[in-house]
Amino acid sequence: MNRKKELQRQYKEETKIEGGVYAIVNNRNGRRLIASTPDLKSLNGRRFMLAMGSHTNRELQREWNEYGADSFEFEVLEKLERKENESIYYDMKDELVKLEQSWIDRLQPYGERGYHGNGGDAGKDAE
Repeated sequence: MNRKKELQRQYKEETKIEGGVYAIVNNRNGRRLIASTPDLKSLNGRRFMLAMGSHTNRELQREWNEYGADSFEFEVLEKLERKENESIYYDMKDELVKLEQSWIDRLQPYGERGYHGNGGDAGKDAE
């Protein structure tokens, strides 16, 4: 039993969880959704939500249903860098919100350019 616990501990230490900001891009019309997540491995879950018709962004879901999965790509825009000597009060969620908003400000994914509302409506995918 100790061997199993040791392997689990080792896996957790070696498996780096990376948060970051990503985009779901419609290659047919160039529209995109910008969102963040504390674990970029969860992007498969976002793809699954779209495939099952349960994504919270209705316009994105409608176009996914209309154009099909092959018309979309998931793109990691930036990984959240955590410094080794970071304070114990480091707030990953807050940092992700700031990083996500900086990408929204930069790309302006509104109207014909994206799936966000009329300014300030973030991707709301942060877990």
